[in-house]
Amino acid sequence: MLKGINKLLTGDLLKILCDMGHGDELVIADANFPAETCAQRLIRIPDADGVKVAEAVLSVFPLDTYSEHVALIMDLTDSDKEKHFPIPTIWADYEKLCGQPLGKLERFEFYERAKRAYAVIQTGEERQYGNLILIKGVVLAEKKVHGHVRGAEYYRNLPHVTETSDDEAPPW
Repeated sequence: MLKGINKLLTGDLLKILCDMGHGDELVIADANFPAETCAQRLIRIPDADGVKVAEAVLSVFPLDTYSEHVALIMDLTDSDKEKHFPIPTIWADYEKLCGQPLGKLERFEFYERAKRAYAVIQTGEERQYGNLILIKGVVLAEKKVHGHVRGAEYYRNLPHVTETSDDEAPPW
C-alpha cells in the first residue's frame, strides 16, 4: 500500500499510466466491452465501476490540453436513438470528472480507436455505454519559488509569487 494513492491503482496499472506519453489514449471500458479483442495491454478491475476507476486514474493522469476533446465516449447507436434510449447517466459523471464536454464516437469508430489505444482497463461497470477514452496530456515542469521546488499547479495558484533564481532566494 502507498499513502495518497487510490488503492485501485495497482502497480501494473501505475506502470502503464507512467509509461504512456503525451497523446496516448487509455480506454476505461465497461464489463460488456470486447476488451480482450481490442486491447494491446489489458488491466481488469472487475470490482469497481467505471466512474470509480476513472476517478482513481484521473488522480494521477494529466488530460491533454491540445485535443479538441480530452475524453471521448461511445455514442448511442442509431437503433437506440430511434428507440429513444435515455442519455446514459454515466456520461454526466464522466464529464464532471473530466471538467469539460466529452466527444462522441460512433460505436465501431470507438472500437477501432480502442484497438490503437495504449491500454484498456476493463471495469465491472454494468451500465450500458459506460466506455470512455482518455487522452494523456503532459505533466508541467516544476518551478523554483523562493528557492523551493513547487509543482506547476501550486505555482499557478500563487499569482503574487514571482519565479526567482537560487541566488535571489530568501535565506529561510
